[in-house]
Amino acid sequence: MNAQRPLALTMGDPAGIGGELSLKAWKARRGGRPFVALDDPDRLAGIAKSLGLDVPIRAVNAAGAAGAVFREALPVLPIKLGAPPAPGRADPANAHAVIASIEQATKLTMAGEAAAVVTNPIHKSTLYGIGFAYPGHTEFLAALTGSPLPVMMLASPDLRVVPITVHASLRRMLEMITIERITSVCRVTAAALRQHWGIAAPRLAIAGLNPHAGEDGTMGEEEIAIIRPAIDILRAEGMNVTGPWAADSMFTPEARAGYDVAMGMYHDQALIPLKTLDMRRGVNTTLGLPIIRTSPDHGTAFAIAGQGIADASSLIAAIDLASDLARRQETTP
Repeated sequence: MNAQRPLALTMGDPAGIGGELSLKAWKARRGGRPFVALDDPDRLAGIAKSLGLDVPIRAVNAAGAAGAVFREALPVLPIKLGAPPAPGRADPANAHAVIASIEQATKLTMAGEAAAVVTNPIHKSTLYGIGFAYPGHTEFLAALTGSPLPVMMLASPDLRVVPITVHASLRRMLEMITIERITSVCRVTAAALRQHWGIAAPRLAIAGLNPHAGEDGTMGEEEIAIIRPAIDILRAEGMNVTGPWAADSMFTPEARAGYDVAMGMYHDQALIPLKTLDMRRGVNTTLGLPIIRTSPDHGTAFAIAGQGIADASSLIAAIDLASDLARRQETTP
């Protein structure tokens, strides 16, 4: 069907909706780049049968075999589970398989056998129980690829956002906000927008930390002591950077027209606006890696697992974005 390198799609937590999403994404294929699931073929076949999804499953022994079967069946590189999964009930016995799926997808992409990694949602606390030492996918992929500064971006058709700090408590986040961190994350973001999105001069809007961006120091001094000096450094390097913006007004339609990405100081400040505007088409992508990685912007949804009602829109958007980024990478000299 297609000589293109496939995308490597991980299983996510087998008790969640990842398997259902993978099946629905295959059914929604539009003749584009194939993907290969790193999963348990029997698990996927069982989900397809229980939900009445007409998705043939075909085990393959190499990523490169995906293209030949993708039109007729979902190709699967087998990952053996530790125990039969039950919808909605995470099982530590399957944690090693979840991790192995991510590791193998990353290895295939680093080796050039796959074009990108697309990850289904994981249940982090289950992985922590077997010694998983990373806050989430972003940090784990950075370790697997030897990347010093992974950066999380969420993107939808109307908005891109990057949190300067990610999976940290608000108290810990205050300690992490430094001039060096802001400038480093902004540099990685701008470089990725140039390289992968083809934006020659990216416009970065940097949020303040405090209400009204500190109101000249009356509501907090971080803008004066940390954020504005970071902006000055970036501007001196020739970057198109504005701010600090008051976070409560920087996501209006008029404001969004003035920048290519909004840089939030912490996780919820950046992600709440995007998920409110377009949860269905939001995509999580990791910048600063030597490989392309995308993911849906939601979690495992244990409460609806096994019911056949999960919306695959975000995973389909993640697959489409990974395909687009891979195509641009492959065609850019």
